[in-house]
Amino acid sequence: MNKIKSRREKRFRIILTAVMSIIMIITVYPVWYSLINSLNSAQDIAKNGFSMLWPGEFSLDSWKAVVKNPEIFKAFGITFSRTVIVTILQTLITAMFAYGFSRNNLTGKKFYMAIGFVSMYLNGGVIAYFILFNTLHIYNTYWVYIIPCLFGGFYNVIIFNTNFKAIPDSLFESAKIDGASEYTVFFKLVIPLSKPVISALGIFTAVGTWNDYSQTLYYTKSTEIQTLSYYMLSITKSSASAAQLGETMSAGASSVLTTMSNSASNYKTIELACMVLSALPLIIMYPFAQKFFEKGVMVGSVKG
Repeated sequence: MNKIKSRREKRFRIILTAVMSIIMIITVYPVWYSLINSLNSAQDIAKNGFSMLWPGEFSLDSWKAVVKNPEIFKAFGITFSRTVIVTILQTLITAMFAYGFSRNNLTGKKFYMAIGFVSMYLNGGVIAYFILFNTLHIYNTYWVYIIPCLFGGFYNVIIFNTNFKAIPDSLFESAKIDGASEYTVFFKLVIPLSKPVISALGIFTAVGTWNDYSQTLYYTKSTEIQTLSYYMLSITKSSASAAQLGETMSAGASSVLTTMSNSASNYKTIELACMVLSALPLIIMYPFAQKFFEKGVMVGSVKG
């Protein structure tokens, strides 16, 4: 019986290893593909197409263009500062709201719950937000990236609320007997006991904020405050336009066609370099936050 069980376990491990290896390759390969083609020359791409495993003709031209372009680093700075500020403030404010919402003596709790659930499924839309931001005088300013994102939504409140309710009431009672205020209880008792869930939601917030370009697209018009994601979108459009223009050129204009083809390929390598650059901070951050992330995702999933 033990031999049969051990054989089944070995087969299961082999199958599991094979499946996870395939998933890992599927996940990692797009990043590798972007990296090797960003290190490939535009001439080689125009001649032989994109490389699959290794650069056909190693070149740092696209990365030099990225490093020398002040707009990319300005967009990177806007995105980085926005991500740090929003992640910290949104996590803190949402956690404070959820802590108050988790207390049984909260007045009007059912009303707040109803408003919260409605907000999960209904919103004003882009036009309503545009009118609101324009009225608040934050349209086309840096604050349009911060103020609307200070609250993480009722879904995050539910996750925080589940975690806070798992903390024994005896700890709150002991703290209150010792004269602790609500702020003291929250910052010195609740926050230290909720590090996993705070880290997990913080990662979700950071990734979502870093990759967001809709705020720039809808609520700004100045290139001085564009985010990195929106700048990448602009480069992608430029690359597609150059490629389309090259394809529609007449066959007789061969020299111009070659120039346009190289231009499109050059845009593409720069685009891939920007993609790798934008992904690097999240790739570097994730291994350090993984231990909190795994535990935080499971918090509140099992009750009792």
